[in-house]
Amino acid sequence: MSLNYNRLAVSRPSTPSALSAFSFALAVLVALPVLAVGANLFASGTGETWSHLMATVLPEYVMNSIWLCLGVGIGVAAMGTGAAWLVALNDFPGRRIAEWALLLPMAMPAYVLAYTYTDFLQFVGPVQTSLRESFGWSKGDYWFPDVRSLSGAIVLFSCVLYPYVYLLVRTAFLERAGGMIEAARALGLNPWQGFWRVSIPLARPAIAAGMALALMETLADYGTVAYFAVQTFTTGIYRAWFSLGDRIAAAQLAAALLGFVALLILLERVSRGRARYHDTTGRRRATRQVLTGWHALLAQVGCAIPVVIGFVLPAMLLLRLAMGDAGEEGGGFSGRFLLLARNSLSLALLAAMLAAMLALLLGFAARDGNRLTRLANRIVGLGYAVPGSVIAVGVLIPVTRLDHLLAALWQQMTGANPGLILTGGIAALVYAYLARFLAIALQTVEAGLTRITPSMEAAARSLGSRPGETLRRVHLPLMRGSLLTAALLVFVDVMKELPATLVMRPFNFDTLATQTFTLAADERLAEASSAALAIVAVGLLPIILLARQIAAGRSEISSC
Repeated sequence: MSLNYNRLAVSRPSTPSALSAFSFALAVLVALPVLAVGANLFASGTGETWSHLMATVLPEYVMNSIWLCLGVGIGVAAMGTGAAWLVALNDFPGRRIAEWALLLPMAMPAYVLAYTYTDFLQFVGPVQTSLRESFGWSKGDYWFPDVRSLSGAIVLFSCVLYPYVYLLVRTAFLERAGGMIEAARALGLNPWQGFWRVSIPLARPAIAAGMALALMETLADYGTVAYFAVQTFTTGIYRAWFSLGDRIAAAQLAAALLGFVALLILLERVSRGRARYHDTTGRRRATRQVLTGWHALLAQVGCAIPVVIGFVLPAMLLLRLAMGDAGEEGGGFSGRFLLLARNSLSLALLAAMLAAMLALLLGFAARDGNRLTRLANRIVGLGYAVPGSVIAVGVLIPVTRLDHLLAALWQQMTGANPGLILTGGIAALVYAYLARFLAIALQTVEAGLTRITPSMEAAARSLGSRPGETLRRVHLPLMRGSLLTAALLVFVDVMKELPATLVMRPFNFDTLATQTFTLAADERLAEASSAALAIVAVGLLPIILLARQIAAGRSEISSC
């Protein structure tokens, strides 16, 4: 007797229409700030405003932004690619430490680095003071570069943003370059020739993607360029909204900045589309070139310089300032610091928990391949590319109009004017955070959902579980790690976020980031050091996660 087995096709569950509608509605809310900024391009009076901007400040904003992008792009590409090549394709004493230490500058916000090095390198700082005392110089006897300049901003941005390129290029070298690099060595190419002829072409898509991320962060920055008096779109948006009270001008500048970001995304996509390389020799990793003698020393120095400049030295300077300020009244970890920490932690925790929950719902809704839910997730995924200042302006425009409408209705009903309820409130600020950082949580959750097979969902359905029950009993237990990681990443980004918080915070409400900016702008860096150190300490959390992933990957390689 023969048995015939029919193949059982496991189909994905259909997403309930309510969940699909929720996903699309959430995507609309995330896109609303961008739509509001775009709509103001056609508001009355925009022609005159745009002509005024073109004749006055816009050319300076455009040129400074272009120079920043060019300088930072070259800087992060050179530093990130060089560091990735050293640790991925070479072996030298201290390489394993360098692999994770090169990530440390990611924990240091660019604006904190700007404040620290300004204090360290200014005329009355320790460096110039030591030079004058050692050589007997006085003011005017020597030349010293001005760190508070466009070139200074380029250097500092490069020092904290190169890890974006380093991470992606290191992965490209490890996972895709093995066979070709071995073939290049067999053909007699020396390491330098192999670097330029093989490694760089293979890593071009990764370099382009890392540069795009770094340049988006550069364009979104406000604290560094404002402190260095470098006029860019973000400083113009803040000044137009708060100093001049010109909503239309702020929206126009926000739209122009959004155009810059869209151009970056387009260039990155074009670069990746035209530069696709396939390693037909397999996924075997290349044997690392063993460096000895002065070659090993140069590799150690090359890896140490960006870590020292981007993290170790500024962290030590901040710690010295914080210890000196601890003895002052109200300094150190005083009651004021605890209040700032409470404000920052409460905002970050609220935004992180909401982002993780919403990302789980979005990811679960997209499991069936519904076009509407996939479109919604793509829209949400673009939120991180929008600078915080643009998000803030885009949120304030519709929220302010809604506030005026609600106030008018309430006054008509009761005769009392309630004032503006939503504008300048915590809810609007958290909405801005979610519009920007929900994309991070969604990407993390989607990666975690790939580990849940359709057969698991089919088994739950066969046992009579409804979609909500399946989500609670199957997905939540298996997704606990991914949800915690998503919440952690959003938590850290909210703690460091400055432009959106500055624009949208409630009256007399400060966070660690805004207090650091305010005190540093008043040349009171010692008082700002404790808050800055707390931000850096929180920024170390995702670095620890990345370091653990690097160590886990190393263990997998050694076990093969």
